[in-house]
Amino acid sequence: MGTTVIGFTLLLLGAICGGSFGLPSKFVKKGTPWETLWGPFFLFVTILLPTSIFPFIAKGLFATCSDAGYGGIIMPVAFGFLWGLGSMTLGISFGLIGLSLAYALNYGAQIATGGMGPFIIHHSEQLTTAHGVTIMAGVAVCIVGVIACGRAATLKSKSQAAESEGQTVLTGDKLTKGLIVAVLSGVLCACYGIALSYGAKVTEISVNEYGNPGWRAAFVVTALILWGGSVSACGYCVYKFCKNKTWGTLAKPGIGNVLFIALVMALLHDGAILFLGVGVPKLGTQTFGAAIAYPVFMSFAIIVGNINGFLTKEWKGASKQSIYWIAGGIIILIIGVSLLAKGNFMQGEYEKRGPIPVEKSVRDNSAESANLADHS
Repeated sequence: MGTTVIGFTLLLLGAICGGSFGLPSKFVKKGTPWETLWGPFFLFVTILLPTSIFPFIAKGLFATCSDAGYGGIIMPVAFGFLWGLGSMTLGISFGLIGLSLAYALNYGAQIATGGMGPFIIHHSEQLTTAHGVTIMAGVAVCIVGVIACGRAATLKSKSQAAESEGQTVLTGDKLTKGLIVAVLSGVLCACYGIALSYGAKVTEISVNEYGNPGWRAAFVVTALILWGGSVSACGYCVYKFCKNKTWGTLAKPGIGNVLFIALVMALLHDGAILFLGVGVPKLGTQTFGAAIAYPVFMSFAIIVGNINGFLTKEWKGASKQSIYWIAGGIIILIIGVSLLAKGNFMQGEYEKRGPIPVEKSVRDNSAESANLADHS
């Protein structure tokens, strides 16, 4: 139970970073092109930080990747690429259906895919066990909590809009396209959790061959995922710079402040995913821990993000109904996380006990029957 508490604490710390990394962007001067901030941000996140800092934390980082070979690194890199693509499509969904609805759909899809994906891929035989059913119930409850938070955000936006310039109602093809893109972005973003579930071989080499403790070895897997994400994330930013012809903004006065903000955001973002990576092994094997960690991490992030929203007065002027919905959503998320914690504990007991081989079970039953016959 102790390692479960440690694992959940690490995920909470990661969620605090993850739920806060967007706050510095509020200090960027209005009118700054999206790519001028987010381009350097993704460059820091996916290339500069993992390449310059991670090797000093995890000994033999590059050698570990080489020893793991193509088979050991391809899946973390490939799913990392999909994660980066998801980060980009989330930004597109914002412009189509707004922040509130986009986040609700994205987070719901992330929890479902990131939680059940690794479980189904690596442990499908455990879906019908007691802990498997508990974990699926926890994921389902978390999704309900996300929907409630999304409903709260929608009501908040409507009530605040009604007090200012009126309500904007989304209809037609734009709404349909936005809904599809938001859900797709959530599925793609959740590939980060699936990528983590494929890091067992890299982690084993880092620990056994280069003497890294588990938390240091997590930096190697994280680096692979981020490098994969750099292709799609940074590639999209380059596309935006070229399309909008905004390369010149990187040389304008005030760019130093923008770059500093991007760096702070990147440090918080990488801190979040590193806590996630370190927390996964505390919740079981690399493959099983990822199935538990991702929905817990996302649920914590939603809670932290909403707390930050209250602190920065984003809920000022919101209706009482929206406040009730967000409070209910957070309570539901806490219940979902509690179910996932219970499922994780039950899975640990299952691993200790181990499934009883069929042959042994038959022998034991035969012996017991023989003993009963002797005494009758």
